[in-house]
Amino acid sequence: MNSYKVLNRQVFSEGDYKIVPIRYEDRFAILKWRNEQLFHLRQPKPLTKEDQENYFSKVVAQLFEQEFPNQILFSYLENDVCIGYGGLVHINWVDKNAEISFIMKTQLEKDNFELHWRTYLRLIEQLAFQELKLHKVFTYAFDLRPHLYGALESCGFNKEATLNEHCLFNDEYKDVVIHSKINKS
Repeated sequence: MNSYKVLNRQVFSEGDYKIVPIRYEDRFAILKWRNEQLFHLRQPKPLTKEDQENYFSKVVAQLFEQEFPNQILFSYLENDVCIGYGGLVHINWVDKNAEISFIMKTQLEKDNFELHWRTYLRLIEQLAFQELKLHKVFTYAFDLRPHLYGALESCGFNKEATLNEHCLFNDEYKDVVIHSKINKS
């Protein structure tokens, strides 16, 4: 298993679920989910296997050795099977904040969306608040999935802002909704 130089603890778990440093073996499942879920990602076009190989070899591989990486990515596992991935991205080490990123296996979204989002949020908070001692984490979401907001708010996130007509998607401008949580410990 790869390990992040910046972390003392590499695995965060709760019951049958855990996040582990992003695994190379999960790269093509992640590619598939990203391509299936383009509608809510800041990804302009479908990824190819070559794109994914390059990303893992040129970007991800370097993250493990950096003192202060701009992102820390994890495979999200249920009983050691990858069913999602995400992490902390756009990390601001000076101001101690980061954006939360997460996508799950597309087939899980219909019936288990909130379960996995809430579980993942609890795990990523262990990383952000207990391990890294960040002050604040936030989500930046196209206003396309209103059921996301219930999952965030049930985990103590507050709606912080709506950026009106902020992103162009399918020739329409969409709002971006930002939710955040501050470390109270």
